Amino acid sequence: MSGGEVAGIIVAVFWAILVSFLALALVRLAQTLKETTRLVAEVTEQAVPLLSDASATVRSANTQLARVDSIAADVQEVTANASALSSTVSTAFGGPLVKVAAFGYGVRRAIGRKQAPEPEPRRTVIVGKTLPSARWGGRRNRGSKG
Repeated sequence: MSGGEVAGIIVAVFWAILVSFLALALVRLAQTLKETTRLVAEVTEQAVPLLSDASATVRSANTQLARVDSIAADVQEVTANASALSSTVSTAFGGPLVKVAAFGYGVRRAIGRKQAPEPEPRRTVIVGKTLPSARWGGRRNRGSKG
């Protein structure tokens, strides 16, 4: 055997090893692609019902939001009506009620003054001098006048 033949056999063995490794890699890649295809099919089978359920939920939520919007509009209208009624009642009864209350207060004061007559001012006489009468704004009488 010559040197060229030995070199050819060595190159052929290396090519056989290389092809074996490439074949093994391709087989594993094919298995990985097959598993990925199966996984995608399972996810698709589960995702389609989930998407239809989510779509039904969104439709239901939109219906409920429409109802809430209608209720909010009604509440706003009732609030506006209550405000208008309150201002009307305040305008209609506020002025006369204040006048009646003031009149009642005046009557109470007038009756209170007529029932308790004011004492006549006392004069203290010291031999030869006359002292002025006590002032109404003294310490004991501050709260009684008013």
